[in-house]
Amino acid sequence: VINHTGPVTPEDPVWPSDWVRTGVVCDYKSFENTTMCTLVENLPDVRTESVKEVELPPFLIEKWKKEGRYEKEIASLNEFFKRTGYPRTPKYYIIKWLTDYVLEFGVDGYRGDTVKHTDENVWADFKKECEYAFETWKKNHPKEVLDQNPFYTIAEVYGYGISSGQDYDFGDRKVNYFQNGFNCMINFEFKWNAAQNDYEGLFSKYSNALNNDLKGYSVLNYMSSHDDGQPFDANRTKSIEAGTKLLLSPGMSQVYYGDESNRSLVIEGTQGDATLRSNMNWDEIQNNPEAQKTVLHWQKLGQFRRNHPAVGAGVHKLINPYPYTFSRIFTKGVFTDKVVMGVDLPKGRKELPVGEVFPNGAKLKDTYSNQNVEVIDGKVIIDSDFDIVLLERI
Repeated sequence: VINHTGPVTPEDPVWPSDWVRTGVVCDYKSFENTTMCTLVENLPDVRTESVKEVELPPFLIEKWKKEGRYEKEIASLNEFFKRTGYPRTPKYYIIKWLTDYVLEFGVDGYRGDTVKHTDENVWADFKKECEYAFETWKKNHPKEVLDQNPFYTIAEVYGYGISSGQDYDFGDRKVNYFQNGFNCMINFEFKWNAAQNDYEGLFSKYSNALNNDLKGYSVLNYMSSHDDGQPFDANRTKSIEAGTKLLLSPGMSQVYYGDESNRSLVIEGTQGDATLRSNMNWDEIQNNPEAQKTVLHWQKLGQFRRNHPAVGAGVHKLINPYPYTFSRIFTKGVFTDKVVMGVDLPKGRKELPVGEVFPNGAKLKDTYSNQNVEVIDGKVIIDSDFDIVLLERI
């Protein structure tokens, strides 16, 4: 979070007026009325647009001195501002403090919250400093480096949907957050697309978008969330379908706790988002066969997705409309991953074409039913009690 300080409490006094604004609540009708205002009452808005240099708040100086780290913090700030040449404005202090976590702990990615409530250039500078901090951490901790992937950022721009392409529309202005510091944006549209489309309509829409207008970027899809009052399946009557559509769709997938186990989203007596944040249904997972069946379904899909980058990042191609089979192929440099999947299939014996993905004689495994098969005459035969097939090469 860069745009607010958190609520004012007896323990957390309001920051100085050259740091934050209070009293003007956003009405979201324009860019200015989304960025230069407080999200809600008692949530002071950081003046991220300010070009005026500010001093540290007295209460922060007092806190650091009590903790015996004042000199260290001041030296660190001086070093940051000397290296970057940034003015000592509110946004750059906060960027510095957030990137300290990267420098100290090797954090490799951030999900930015309430992203649309600041000017977009704030996030471009933020990403630049995150990348610098991450590379510095790698140099200082060579034995702890897991991979050579760059720093990754996800934006929560409330209301953004994949159909908007790279832009978010404020009404009076459009902003491209992908070109201002973000690799990925949360996709608030997915639950509607999942409800309105069959599998092929959904999968092909997302593959086309991610391999054309959004090529090089991604979206984070979800079915339910902590603050979206209109989830895909509030009454949990479609948990199998929800798992299949979410975990087999191109893009990234966010599984909100309890999606995989039918945790109730309708809790009597709750107010606002509290109904979305009920206790995890551990007892049902232990004792309810329906919940156990749902968990197993999500586990099988999730593990297949984890093991195969092609599922989320590959190019989708329809092989056969009925029985419905399709392929995903992902290629990056010398690495290639290929899978064939089938959904809404007849239970029992089924013949599935594999297109040109796997040659005759190829040994495959259906990870959903845990069966090994061979490609003969361009197809495989699987006899299982399930209506879904997930094929990988052995």
